Amino acid sequence: MTHINFIATATFGLEAVVKRELTRLGMTVTGGGDGRVDFCGGFLEMARANVHLRASDRVLLVMGEFEALTFEELFEQTKALPWEDIISEDGNFSVDGKSIKSALFSVPDCQRIVEKAVVERLKTKYKLDWFPKTGAVYKIQVALLKDKATLTIDTTGAGLHKRGYRPVTSKAPIRETLAAAMIDLSFWRKDRAFLDPMCGSGTIAIEAALIAKGIPAGLNRSFVSENWECADKSAWDTARGLSHGFGDCPRGTPTIFASDIDPKLIAQAKENAQKAGVSDIINFSVADIKDITLPKADYGIIITNPPYGQRIGEQKNLPKLYKQLKRLMHTNPTWGTYVITSDENFERDFGHKAHARRKLFNGNTKTNYYQYHPPKPPRV
Repeated sequence: MTHINFIATATFGLEAVVKRELTRLGMTVTGGGDGRVDFCGGFLEMARANVHLRASDRVLLVMGEFEALTFEELFEQTKALPWEDIISEDGNFSVDGKSIKSALFSVPDCQRIVEKAVVERLKTKYKLDWFPKTGAVYKIQVALLKDKATLTIDTTGAGLHKRGYRPVTSKAPIRETLAAAMIDLSFWRKDRAFLDPMCGSGTIAIEAALIAKGIPAGLNRSFVSENWECADKSAWDTARGLSHGFGDCPRGTPTIFASDIDPKLIAQAKENAQKAGVSDIINFSVADIKDITLPKADYGIIITNPPYGQRIGEQKNLPKLYKQLKRLMHTNPTWGTYVITSDENFERDFGHKAHARRKLFNGNTKTNYYQYHPPKPPRV
């Protein structure tokens, strides 16, 4: 199959980042909406998207989209779709669902109708009355939005934020996908210095290092669709071999700096960086932000996720922390600073209005991404 429709799902506010990533990968972007970017291709494009996307949550294979106002319409149009092209005879398929502002508001009933329709379709194809479901996993989703049904199969499995390098996290972790998106939204380039002065378990710095070295986000993990009979197994080997620039940053010459006041978190960060294959270009240190100085380089970037007062019970200490962050930013006017926080008083306490502010979600926590852009470096 060479023309399949896919959806790269995205956390609200990151759709433009995911679209930009797909375009860089040479994908054909066909549309999108809230929480989704649509693209098309074959199984190779499916594999490449899973392996290479950094800010997307997962990749869904679209089986069909249609209007459904009754259960009969949902059943008949679901049954008309070519499920046998994807699901094998022993396929372990299940159905999840959601419904928003639709006549068919009962999600359990929608799931039941869709599963019945898929079974009836597969019975005709495989001449079976009972399916063992002992093979590869196929997670079907029926999503109803304003009476439009979208039927998809998840190709990813565990969410794309599961890179495989972070089995241990700090008390207030930031998702890998969000960290990568924050970097993409900044003006940072891999030949410039990078600093996270409150790095926790190191996620932001590690994501920057993966970008700097050209290591695909999903290089060291597996995906549920790798086990599908319909998908060419060589597509995954090809997808993992399409990356370029491994080791572009000189070994032993760190351009990425990360620190935290907690030595246990720095120990975790070093372990995570080692597993990610980027420990050679990150300089981790145990330090209070008041003692940190900027690396001796111009046009660098600070990106950080400071502790939220609501999260750790230290609201009263946040203004002091922001004061130290402002001191750091003013050390070199060529640097840019990017801060994600749920603290609505950040700009007031920080003392500067951001050049741009973007609403993002860190899990279920609503945050703002405050962006203080650096000046453009002179042309050489």
